[in-house]
Amino acid sequence: MSVYQSHDFTDRCIIASNAGDDDWEHDYDGGLAVEEDKPKLQPPKQYKVIVNNDDYTPMEFVVQVLMMFFAMDNAKATRVMMSVHTKGRGVCGTFSHEIAETKVDQVNEYSRINQHPLMCTMEEA
Repeated sequence: MSVYQSHDFTDRCIIASNAGDDDWEHDYDGGLAVEEDKPKLQPPKQYKVIVNNDDYTPMEFVVQVLMMFFAMDNAKATRVMMSVHTKGRGVCGTFSHEIAETKVDQVNEYSRINQHPLMCTMEEA
């Protein structure tokens, strides 16, 4: 049996197995494997968490919040607090949306429980 005859036999088997199938020609690709393009992943958007100034929250409380929720040392927390005090707001960090949202909620809830009007917000970086 020649190679041509063997290939011809395979084609006839495929044709026979696809009998009655109108799209049988599309089922047989000749054994060629095609790798599909993988979608290119984009890095997640980043969001800045911001503490906003108010006229009532003590500076010490702001420093405490920055140390508790943003793992800042006392010196860095004091610098951010001074930015809040002098510029009206201070950036606490940049995070993915879910983490930023959680930190904003935690700070706002903690401030409310401690009867301070300190507000934390987030914006796209």
